[in-house]
Amino acid sequence: MSNFIKGEVSILSIHDGTSYKPVACLTSNAIATDLSVIESTTKCNPGIMVRQPGMFSYSVTAEGQYIDTTTVGGDDAKRSHDALLAKQLTKTLVNFKLDTNVANSESVKYFGSAVISSLSADFGSGDDLATFSLTLDGNGLVLLTDPLV
Repeated sequence: MSNFIKGEVSILSIHDGTSYKPVACLTSNAIATDLSVIESTTKCNPGIMVRQPGMFSYSVTAEGQYIDTTTVGGDDAKRSHDALLAKQLTKTLVNFKLDTNVANSESVKYFGSAVISSLSADFGSGDDLATFSLTLDGNGLVLLTDPLV
């Protein structure tokens, strides 16, 4: 029997130098990995395509509601657009954790270092809540153990 994972339990967190703080309040988050394929043919094996692995890359995307995470009046236990923008403006690599939060000790966690390559905020009108979108472009490999421990 398969144990299905509800997407709502997966949490993206950013390390602040001391601990991982969740990116709030997410409506979705994802990780995408890519491996380029190098193709070649030679006269030694005419008509046969040879493929080998090339470069690995990945990105993490997230969308959420913009919340106040300032230390005065906000929820500074979380990360939102304001804190992420501060990291992006300083061109700082961020360490992240994407936790599947399966309800047992076998929870799969993905760790990595990334550049905040894209960050946007949308401020609607009326009853619309402010939202933001985030893209992290990976630096190095996706890891299954925390490199900061």
